[in-house]
Amino acid sequence: MASGHPDRTAPDPRLDPRGEPFLGTRFAAPRRPPTFLRRARLLDRLDQGLGTPLTLVDGPAGAGKTLLVADWAAHRDRPVAWLTADPADRAPGLFWAYLLQSLRAAGLGPSPGIGSPAHPASVDRALLARLAADLSGRAEPAIVVIDAFERVPSADIAEQLEFVLHHAAAGLRLVLVTRSEPLLPLHRHRTAGTITEIRGAALAFTPKEAATLLASHGLRLTEDAAHALVRRTRGWAAGLRLCALAARQSTDPERCLKEFEAGHSVVADYLLAEVLSRQPAGTQDLLLRVSVVERFRPGLADALTGRYDAERILVRLRRENAFIEPLGQTWYRLHPLFAEILRTHLRVRHPGLEPELHRRAARWLSRSGSLTETLAHGCAAGDWEFAARALVDDLAIGRLFTGRCPDDLGSPFARMTAGTDSPARELVLAARELAGRDLGRGLARLRHAAELLDGDSTGHVADRLGCALLEAFAARLTGSPGRAERAAALARDLSRSVPADRLDRHPELLALLLAHVGSARLWAGHVEEARAALAEAVTRPGGAATALPRQDALGHLALIDWLAGRTAGAEQRALAALREADRYGLPGPARSAVGRLVLAAVAVERDELDAAQALLDEVAADADGAADPVVTAVRALAAARLLLARGDPEAAVAACANHVTAVLPSPWAEDHAALIASAARLADGDPHAAATALEPVARRLPDCAVAAARARLATGDSRAALGLLDALPAAGPVGPALTVRATLVRAEAADRAGDLPAARRLVARALREAYRERLRRPFRETGPWLRPLLATAPAHDWLAAGGGGAHDEPGRRPAPVVEELSPRERDVLRRLAQLMSTEEIAADLYVSVNTVKTHLKSVYRKLSVNRRADAVRRARALRLL
Repeated sequence: MASGHPDRTAPDPRLDPRGEPFLGTRFAAPRRPPTFLRRARLLDRLDQGLGTPLTLVDGPAGAGKTLLVADWAAHRDRPVAWLTADPADRAPGLFWAYLLQSLRAAGLGPSPGIGSPAHPASVDRALLARLAADLSGRAEPAIVVIDAFERVPSADIAEQLEFVLHHAAAGLRLVLVTRSEPLLPLHRHRTAGTITEIRGAALAFTPKEAATLLASHGLRLTEDAAHALVRRTRGWAAGLRLCALAARQSTDPERCLKEFEAGHSVVADYLLAEVLSRQPAGTQDLLLRVSVVERFRPGLADALTGRYDAERILVRLRRENAFIEPLGQTWYRLHPLFAEILRTHLRVRHPGLEPELHRRAARWLSRSGSLTETLAHGCAAGDWEFAARALVDDLAIGRLFTGRCPDDLGSPFARMTAGTDSPARELVLAARELAGRDLGRGLARLRHAAELLDGDSTGHVADRLGCALLEAFAARLTGSPGRAERAAALARDLSRSVPADRLDRHPELLALLLAHVGSARLWAGHVEEARAALAEAVTRPGGAATALPRQDALGHLALIDWLAGRTAGAEQRALAALREADRYGLPGPARSAVGRLVLAAVAVERDELDAAQALLDEVAADADGAADPVVTAVRALAAARLLLARGDPEAAVAACANHVTAVLPSPWAEDHAALIASAARLADGDPHAAATALEPVARRLPDCAVAAARARLATGDSRAALGLLDALPAAGPVGPALTVRATLVRAEAADRAGDLPAARRLVARALREAYRERLRRPFRETGPWLRPLLATAPAHDWLAAGGGGAHDEPGRRPAPVVEELSPRERDVLRRLAQLMSTEEIAADLYVSVNTVKTHLKSVYRKLSVNRRADAVRRARALRLL
């Protein structure tokens, strides 16, 4: 550190150690432009930094570091010494001469006896000791800002600066503004709590700040547009300003901000000049090549460049804040704008290289176990065989059906067409078509894949297992239980040949298989076998990976309960299905349609007709292509029951017409269609036709027997009606929706026979049983004979609490909430009542607009409404607000 050149004690204050005049511009903070935005949150951080000896403002080029600190310094109530570093300052003597001169220029000059470096290349340690001692004796600390400190990459200067900072104690407050991490012992400062750090993440503009900045340029942005711009620029200050300048020159500024081409803009010019062109040729090549991947690590970068120097280069680039962000575990990513610009530049410098880079990335990533990225790059390279083989071999074909980020796996294959006779490729094409509910093309592809596998005795187990899963799904879509059973048996046999760890990585495979087989069995009327498969699907582990088949199976179990008249159990399982979907954020089309339709049917039984209609509308809005036979049949039955309740029997019969395409008919679907037809004829006043409609099925289902008994009673044949009821098993898996109706038929028969005490007892029994599950519809369906008996029955005010039916009366209480609102949903609801927009709610709750929309949809469903005003009105009626 010492030199053979003694420091002068009386230097010429106008000359540096080289004998040249000091450059005064280096001691002046830059002026802020008229559109500069003061950011109070960062100024507060700088103020807090005065409580520590060292403040580090570290960020990439154009992050707004210098202007931020200049603005802060200009508003201090005491002088601040400013020094803009220069590459020449690598010489210690020159650096310290300029630093001392910056103190003098600010009126903070040290004592004359301290001296100044006599030689540009060195500084005497005694001078530094004198400076530290002088600073430590001050009543108020000297505030010194060194801007562009990355220009002084000298270990000697860093050591000297640390020496002065340490021994000056409370007499010095040093603010370093830099693009790269300085060589100071920052770890010691962090441990001791003697450093304040403001880094790139803090320097990034928030959406609100970005909107204010652009407003100063005469540009008005909506909140959504501001969020989108900040996402794309990562809040980068220079990027926002350059975008604003470009937009002001455009005839459509807002569109310019939304759709500007990063590779051909002033932003590109800035980054290419300030970042890329400053790097050595090998580093430029690496940056261009890694721009094709979303994230990378040294090994992947080496694979893309064909060299072995990536680790060293990436560490340096990160230290220099060269728009490379660490992701942990040696993974990195490029700033999104920088990546866009580099990709454009890559196509100019190396035309045709991009597909080859994607191919290299796909193969490297396939060895690292990153399937989603492997597929994305394999497809981007147009290497369809490789990508399809990777998907099938990993046993991941089921993930095309799980509803979790389907674009991750489905979208890369959107452009794939048929090619060579490859089983893997045909299976992926079949899966793509079946997942999109294009049954015709999907089945054709699946047949072709099966033919290819049949002709290949050495076919992969993974291919055959994937084919079995698709066969089960096809069986479900076509209502073919035999096909489903064969697929399930084959899958069970094949799974024994697959290593357990591979199956464990994809728990959705067997869960989907069980759900498909359970649905096919249920369609065929094999209820107990269906229940077994569905119950096993519900218990499958896997968290988010198996959320869709679990909630699908819960919806089908709810249907089994509803078919048996167990409305409470049906509702409980259907709500559990929706909770499962909510928990894992499954999108609308992936949510159990069967579960929501069962809730609609339960709402009809409770005479909550508006709620039922809202659920039916929700399922219709989320419909994604052709539904499977179970969904189609249940949707028709629920809609028909609602139309009956609203007093439109002809429309009910039309809604229940057989629109299901299936290999085999479903016995329960046919029986319930007959029930609808019979109820419609009874509502039309034709009990004989109602009885006739049920004759073929009267003894197949208890529901049909009870409905037939009611029709016979309406014809005046009480003996036949009671005979049908007496033939019902004394005990069985039937629920209140059936037993309440059977009891009311007996009560009507007793009333017709003049046995009023028996009729009253039976009505009271029906009321007690219906009360537990709020079953109002059976009482609405009865004739006028019931009204006098209800007048003498125990309290039954709850019967008048339905909603939206033909029998609505003024003053009724609103129907109860289908499911309790979560705390966050209540937060959203309260802000709705304050007339806040979706964007305002998102900002107030610090969540995204899409998150608010998800909560709103759930609130509407739970409150059985479709609009904001209705939600607020209903919430107030229910005293939720």
